[in-house]
Amino acid sequence: MNFAEFSASRKSVRGFKDKAVSKELVDAVINTAKWAPSSYNTQTWKIHAVAGDVLDKIREGNTNNTLAGKPNVRDFPYKEDYEGVHRQRQIDVAIQLFEVMGITREDKEKRMEWMMRGFRQFDAPVSLVLTYDKSLEPAGITQFGLGSLAYGIVLAAWDLGLGCVINGQGIMQSDVVHKHAQIPDNEAIMICIAMGYPDENFAANDVRSVRADNEDFVSYHGF
Repeated sequence: MNFAEFSASRKSVRGFKDKAVSKELVDAVINTAKWAPSSYNTQTWKIHAVAGDVLDKIREGNTNNTLAGKPNVRDFPYKEDYEGVHRQRQIDVAIQLFEVMGITREDKEKRMEWMMRGFRQFDAPVSLVLTYDKSLEPAGITQFGLGSLAYGIVLAAWDLGLGCVINGQGIMQSDVVHKHAQIPDNEAIMICIAMGYPDENFAANDVRSVRADNEDFVSYHGF
């Protein structure tokens, strides 16, 4: 399989087997992903690998705060509500997921449970929390580097038989994550990645999101 085929084969995994992932395997994923490009080779990322009781405490804190109505708190400014074509793509993949999971628009209980799975890191056995030093703010270039690293992580994991999903909800109660993962206040949490062995019987894992045609986002000049 060439790289084009391999990268296209990867998909987001939102259901995981109840099976631990070894520290050695997580380290192998990171050892591959760390070759991701960064501006001037600055490598401005940090990773906090979380599992076991620590991850369970984060899930519990996220769940309790969310159900109590505590507003989401992120460590950097971000646009909460997408618009236009970006919002439509968000809706389209949600429709795909809800259809295979049998979640109807009217079923508020199942819709709530699906949302809460995100705050629980999709019940994955591992969560990789990606951070950067706040001294690097304004952090646009740094965040580019972390995005590059995140792609390297999901590809490396896929190559080793693990599934991942980029998980923004998992760090929306950032104070909970800081506390239980012992992330110092001078680090900003960018994103987390839920990771584990894919559950082949979890229907949402059959969903493959679509990509726009090149002409929708590429402009060629001088060719």
